Amino acid sequence: MNGDHQTLALVLFSAFVAVTLGITTWVSRHRRGSAEEFYAGGRLFSPMENGFAIAGDYMSAASFLGISGVIALFGYDGLLYSVGFLVAWLVVLFLVAELVRNCGRFTLADVVAARMDERPVRIAAGTSSVTVSVLYLVAQMVGAGSLVALLLGGTSGAARAWTVVGVGALMVVYVSLGGMRATTWIQIVKAVLLMAGALALTVLVLVRFHGNVDALLNTAVAHSGHGREFLSPGLKYGGDWVARFDFISLGLALVLGTAGLPHILSRFYTVPTARAARRSVVWSIGLIGSFYLMTIVLGFGAAALVGSDAVRASNAAGNTAVPLLALDLGGGAGSTGGTVLFAVVAAVAFATILAVVAGITLASSASVAHDLYASLRRKQAKQAKQARRAAHTDQADQADQADQAEQRSEVAVARVAAACIGAVAIGLSLLAQNLNVAFLVGLAFAVAASANLPVLLYSLFWRNFTTRGAVWSVYGGLIPAVLLVVLSPVVSGAPEAIFPGVDFHVFPLQNPGVVSIPLGFLAGWIGTVTSSEPPDAAKHAEAEVRSLTGAGAV
Repeated sequence: MNGDHQTLALVLFSAFVAVTLGITTWVSRHRRGSAEEFYAGGRLFSPMENGFAIAGDYMSAASFLGISGVIALFGYDGLLYSVGFLVAWLVVLFLVAELVRNCGRFTLADVVAARMDERPVRIAAGTSSVTVSVLYLVAQMVGAGSLVALLLGGTSGAARAWTVVGVGALMVVYVSLGGMRATTWIQIVKAVLLMAGALALTVLVLVRFHGNVDALLNTAVAHSGHGREFLSPGLKYGGDWVARFDFISLGLALVLGTAGLPHILSRFYTVPTARAARRSVVWSIGLIGSFYLMTIVLGFGAAALVGSDAVRASNAAGNTAVPLLALDLGGGAGSTGGTVLFAVVAAVAFATILAVVAGITLASSASVAHDLYASLRRKQAKQAKQARRAAHTDQADQADQADQAEQRSEVAVARVAAACIGAVAIGLSLLAQNLNVAFLVGLAFAVAASANLPVLLYSLFWRNFTTRGAVWSVYGGLIPAVLLVVLSPVVSGAPEAIFPGVDFHVFPLQNPGVVSIPLGFLAGWIGTVTSSEPPDAAKHAEAEVRSLTGAGAV
């Protein structure tokens, strides 16, 4: 891209970063240092605000860059991502949102541990949440690298690397200084910008074809290089049994994975009641549904106006289809309109990445601090505080002070964890630069659906579920999912793999969901029926009443 693109886009990048850093700085001056403030923003957000924030958290680089790119390259088969990401919210709305808000405080492990032996359950759920979050972070950072590489002409590997490092550093600053309140407002701003940008591009595409969708699709077919097969199922996921099972596996992961994503579940704790959580989801479904309909137009628009071969030449995974489409819609390379529109889209995409990585990092650092770190010391601290409160009023005051000190310690650990998670995500992102970001998110969804969803549903709806069942359910989905990814063509044995020069893959599918999701449910059932521990009927009754009525909810 020419210097005008670079200059204008960098100015817009800088403006968004300045605004978000300003929000973070302002919030950091008013923070109280409590765990509730850091993890849940004080539970002060309205359903509309939280709905916009959920949409901002969910509509990631995978949505804006990846899905449109897959559609531009593979036509009909790319629609699976748009449909799967949207349908998944019905699972969240009807099975998860209200119950999770009533049962937990900050994380997924809070819901499961409400009726189980806390320590093993929290360690298992915390480990799974961090794994899912890191995979999701990798997808966002790969999108950032692709975007800046396009901006600088697609030739600078160093630019990609420094972009990934810069995004990682910014997300650590957002989380460490501002916590959930700053992250939420960043996501709201980003959701508004993304919806406005996608709507503008969609309108321009439809205007270019005079509102004739048939003409848009026929032109996309003509420029796709695949003929009428571009509009038929099977171009990417057709042919042999491996491709067909990959299709089924990806569909399962997308539909079931959202309800197990840690950064989505944590958003339900930022509103005061379960009713507000449900209304938040309704708001988010409206925004997300509208957005995914627009990604379909943008994907076919990129195929029609830019051409699939040009998109592939710019980025083999298709991650730059939308910026190239914006350039064409504005008048082409070298035109003022093209420069402005390209820069705006690039800035919106960059804002999308920054907002999403902040939410994911906050959720994963909360799992490290609230589940892994706190579980190692919660039992002893709880016993000591109860003893002091029972002994004397003055000692009860000391117990309250000890509780506040413990919360500050936990928040400090969360801030350190954010930096460590950012470093791990940066390292993995530098290895995965050639993979499609929507595909990478599909892997994160598969792990979430395999490890987090089974234990969550069992805990909410199965009366006889035990601690062993919970631990087995998490590890029984997490370990196979991660292992199958490592042994799949994603990591080795394919030209677009992370390590293309070696081949140690033995699992033929790219997405493990069709195998690992049933294993997660099966492991939870086996662990429960073979457990010698009798289910605690009183704890289950208490958790059931709280989940359904909100009585006793924090």
